[in-house]
Amino acid sequence: MKLLHQTSKNNYIIKLADISTLIFAVISTILSACARNTEPISRTGFYFDTVIQITLYDTEDDAILDGCFALAEKYEGLFSATKEGSDVWKINHGNGETVTVSEETVYLLIHAADWANTTEGAIDPTIRPVSALWDFGSEGNAHVPDDAAIKEALSHVSHENIRFGTAPSDETGESVYRTVRLIDPEAAVDLGFIAKGYIADQIKKYLLSQGVESACISLGGNVLAVGEKPDGSPFRVGIQEPFAETGKTLDTVEIKDTSVVTSGIYERCFYENDVLYHHILDTATGYPVDNELAGVTIICPSSNKADALSTACLCLGVEKGRKLLDAEKDVAYLLVTRDGTQYRSEKFP
Repeated sequence: MKLLHQTSKNNYIIKLADISTLIFAVISTILSACARNTEPISRTGFYFDTVIQITLYDTEDDAILDGCFALAEKYEGLFSATKEGSDVWKINHGNGETVTVSEETVYLLIHAADWANTTEGAIDPTIRPVSALWDFGSEGNAHVPDDAAIKEALSHVSHENIRFGTAPSDETGESVYRTVRLIDPEAAVDLGFIAKGYIADQIKKYLLSQGVESACISLGGNVLAVGEKPDGSPFRVGIQEPFAETGKTLDTVEIKDTSVVTSGIYERCFYENDVLYHHILDTATGYPVDNELAGVTIICPSSNKADALSTACLCLGVEKGRKLLDAEKDVAYLLVTRDGTQYRSEKFP
């Protein structure tokens, strides 16, 4: 099989619908390796176009799991680009008019735009017109779009199309950032490269407020450990080997109270005329990015930050990606190239 070959400076990955095999590689290990005072409780669901699982180790209160999944439903209703009526859906269908949304939606969109600035457009929250053409989230319908359509969609991709405004807070009545306007009516946003990390962090915050100090939050390729196992041992997380069969791990890391996020080109993809097309899209060409990287794993206390960095690095390539990651003091990483070469930071376990 041939791999798509293109070169470009600016790249982008859509991750909101990415069902990473990482989660399936670690669940059995997490559940079996720990001596406990209570039996863990766990629940699985399907949100953000991916499988999510939350396991609590130091409580048997199912109501806390109810709260976790209520948060998942809430955030899908805010951040999903495909769910009609969500905040992001309203922004994308605003026809150039100002739209009032939640404070959290504006916060995350501002954060996403900041990452677009940091990476000089390598990741951009306004990639939606292009990603919608490829339709990687569909079952069997993904295909190579018409080149002219891609070029037209690319003309609407720029985070500079986003304008933010203030409105009274629902909670305090004070003036806060609550409005979004896309000055290009054909522009559209997608928070896929950052949303799951933010959501994982918010679920952890909720769990801590409920007195939970030992838990594992898995949102597709995002795994966030709350504390450690009840016996004091770390959680073990398997890292999927790129292009291998599901569940074949490249490595296993031990973590406590931190996040592991993996992004790769080997999950959502298809072949057309013996060419591999994956879901990591280039913001300059609109086609799948072609650099040496196949997968990026980030370890960082903030799942939100790890999410954005894994995306950015995979888009930038080894040299620029490592330069970005090495500037972050609280980050460890593993980069895997298409030929299997590995680049590990000194902090990587």
